[in-house]
Amino acid sequence: MRNDHNISRRTILAAVGVLPLLMSMPGRGHAEALPLVSVSKDPSCGCCDGWVAHIEAAGFPVRVVESADMDSLKQRLGVPADLASCHTAEVGGYVVEGHVPAEAIRRLLSERPEATGLAVPGMPAGSPGMDFPGVDPEPYEAFLFGQTTRSLGRFLGSREI
Repeated sequence: MRNDHNISRRTILAAVGVLPLLMSMPGRGHAEALPLVSVSKDPSCGCCDGWVAHIEAAGFPVRVVESADMDSLKQRLGVPADLASCHTAEVGGYVVEGHVPAEAIRRLLSERPEATGLAVPGMPAGSPGMDFPGVDPEPYEAFLFGQTTRSLGRFLGSREI
C-alpha cells in the first residue's frame, strides 16, 4: 500500500511540473482575449448561423442581433453596396461584412490597418457558413474598405491561399 501512495505522489509531482509547460503553449491553459463579435443578421438567414459557428469555433465571443432592416445598418456603418453580403458584424472598432474567415479577422485585428472594415462580397461557395457538404469551394477575395478598397488576401474555404 505504501508503494501505491509513493507512486501517486510522484505522478502528481510530475504532472505539476508539466502543468506550467502546458499552460505556456499557445491555445492551451488560458483563453486568448479576443474581442466580442456583434453580428447583425436577418432572422431567417441560415448561412449566417454557419458563419457565427465558424467564428465561435475560432474562439471569438459572439452576440447575435436579429434585424429585418439590414440595409439601413450597412449604410450607417459605411459598407459599400458592391461589397455587401447577408450579415454584418462589428469587432474591435471594425465592420466585418459577409463570410469573412476568422483568420482574416485575426489578421485585421493584429495589423489594425486604417480602414472601416473587411468584407467578403456575396456568398462564395465554400466560404465559412457557405461550406455545405458536396459543394466545391471556390476561391474568393477579402477586401479592406474605407477611404479606398484593397485586397487583404485570397481564400479557399477558411484558409488564405
